[in-house]
Amino acid sequence: MDSATETKNPIWAEDLRAGREVLLAEGDALRSLGESLDEESFGRAIDILIDCPAQIVLTGMGKSGHIAAKIAATLASTGSPAFFMHPGEALHGDLGMLTPQSVVVAFSQSGATDEVVNLLPYIKSLTIPLIAITGNEDSVLGRRADVVLSSRVDQEACPLNLAPTTSTTLQLALGDAVAIALMNRRGFGPEDFALRHPLGSLGRRLLVKVSDLMHREEENPTIHQDSPLHEAISKMTGKRLGAVSVINGAGKLSGIFCDGDLRRLFGRMKGKIDSSKPIGEFMIKNPKRTRPDILGAKAVDEMETHSITVLPVVDDSDRPIGMIHLHDLIRAGISP
Repeated sequence: MDSATETKNPIWAEDLRAGREVLLAEGDALRSLGESLDEESFGRAIDILIDCPAQIVLTGMGKSGHIAAKIAATLASTGSPAFFMHPGEALHGDLGMLTPQSVVVAFSQSGATDEVVNLLPYIKSLTIPLIAITGNEDSVLGRRADVVLSSRVDQEACPLNLAPTTSTTLQLALGDAVAIALMNRRGFGPEDFALRHPLGSLGRRLLVKVSDLMHREEENPTIHQDSPLHEAISKMTGKRLGAVSVINGAGKLSGIFCDGDLRRLFGRMKGKIDSSKPIGEFMIKNPKRTRPDILGAKAVDEMETHSITVLPVVDDSDRPIGMIHLHDLIRAGISP
């Protein structure tokens, strides 16, 4: 046998074979479900959920319960308020979570799980719409549901056909399909997603504005263009932002002077600089600037594009009201 094709470890080879069989079997089942998904049932389910005036309540027992809890979280983060209700706990008092304005989505592959079936009389007494995700449409759950989304499988990926594997994969995929269809129906966009994930990277990029991070008032280094260079250097180093905004007689931004400009000036003049000369002779004229209502992510992009690390923040009259440094943005989790 060619050494290049020899198996490194026969046990690993068997593990790989088993793993691949599971993935391929579940992939085939997902593809089949996608092709056979019923338009009327799926559309009616979305209609019921989109019209829910309260929270969507998801329930299920065992493995199906874990799937239901995950889908509840996905729905909540994509614009459809939802929570998970454990069916066992519900039968001991948590049924108070349900209101006549609720919609229940119940997961049970057999459709005959005792804890889930025992919820049905109470759900029906409140005339709460019931959507079932089950592998048995002719089960107790399937018959009592207003809409059934089928997660039927002929064979689990488990070689004993016992452990929920392919069936829970289909349940999870159906729940995700429902969540994304609802998201699309609501016109839910990136900004909406960010509002629900304020500490995530997307939330920070779409929510944090320059005004939230900029240095203002006493922390904002500014100096008149007629002031001497040594005063500008003192102010720049004192505020520790590596720059100072230069203003004209009207108080508008006329330039900027940065520590990099100072180093280049010393290099060019070989240290022989008349520091009593006005900063207006050394400043960078018409510098890049930003506004307080601009997203921090846009400020980062501007800095990256022009290879700068600081931006004056100006108001509608072009007066510098703040300064923002790249480090402020990075600390806030807004990276280039």
